[in-house]
Amino acid sequence: MFMNDVVQSARNDMEEAGYQQLTTAAEVDEVLQEKGTALVLVNSVCGCAGGIARPSAAYMKNYEVQADKFVTVFAGQDKEATAQARSYFTDYPPSSPSFALLKDGELKMMIERHEIEGHEPIEVVQKLERGFDQFFKS
Repeated sequence: MFMNDVVQSARNDMEEAGYQQLTTAAEVDEVLQEKGTALVLVNSVCGCAGGIARPSAAYMKNYEVQADKFVTVFAGQDKEATAQARSYFTDYPPSSPSFALLKDGELKMMIERHEIEGHEPIEVVQKLERGFDQFFKS
């Protein structure tokens, strides 16, 4: 029961931040195969890294350079959707939480768990900002 509350809280955090939850492989393909830019958060119940990744993700909704889509899959919960999202993250092992920046369905940047865990949220935000500036700026 406790774990369900933790998972729901983590889901709510991202929905309240304006992220679309992708829960099936078909939803992942529908969104990530569209033209445009996408920030994908692979959400996780991991206390330390998840507690850094979710606020960092939420902050990016306010950054001056925006992705066309802000989406999330939940590792360990929505397994089919997470596996499908990871199929777009070529050359990267599964990592959660993590971030992927995609443009026209092509991976442009990945921020893995080891770049989140043990770092301050501002450091993760700065990495995301650099990626947005490099790959998403018109």
